[in-house]
Amino acid sequence: MKLYLLSLAAGLLVGVIYSLLNIRSPAPPLVALVGLLSILAGEQIIPVGKRFLAGAPLHSAWDAAKSASHIFGELPGRHATQQFSHSAAVQPPETGS
Repeated sequence: MKLYLLSLAAGLLVGVIYSLLNIRSPAPPLVALVGLLSILAGEQIIPVGKRFLAGAPLHSAWDAAKSASHIFGELPGRHATQQFSHSAAVQPPETGS
């Protein structure tokens, strides 16, 4: 429930920012996509920055934070499908006796 309330609060905050910038909601597609991309990138600044400041090279910090998969993502359920197909490939099919 807490996650939904936080999501609602974030949506209200974005709505207020849209209003202050005189952007109608829903925003034009390009503006919305740029905004979403910047949100995803912004979420990675702290984890990557911490690793970078700790002395890791930028590409290592990026990889360790799994930033690419977070920003560019996988479709929901894709990981489960890959596990299923892998386990099906490992086990031989049953033969009818």
